[in-house]
Amino acid sequence: MQGVYFRDTLRRHALAAGVAGWARNNRDGTVEAVFEGAPDAVARLVDLCRTGPRGARVDRIDVIEESPEGLSGFRIG
Repeated sequence: MQGVYFRDTLRRHALAAGVAGWARNNRDGTVEAVFEGAPDAVARLVDLCRTGPRGARVDRIDVIEESPEGLSGFRIG
């Protein structure tokens, strides 16, 4: 869902939690994100994705665990 500051909400929460990564809108209206950090902080961000910010409609999320890449900061694409 676009237009509800989903990516910026993720960025703000990630930075506050010390989680690195990125988030971007896809052409089909979905949001794709990568989180890297302490397991509990990443889990909280994944939980945030389940509901999103006010006004968001979340139909489903897919979680894929991968090896860390050594990301720093959090960018929005």
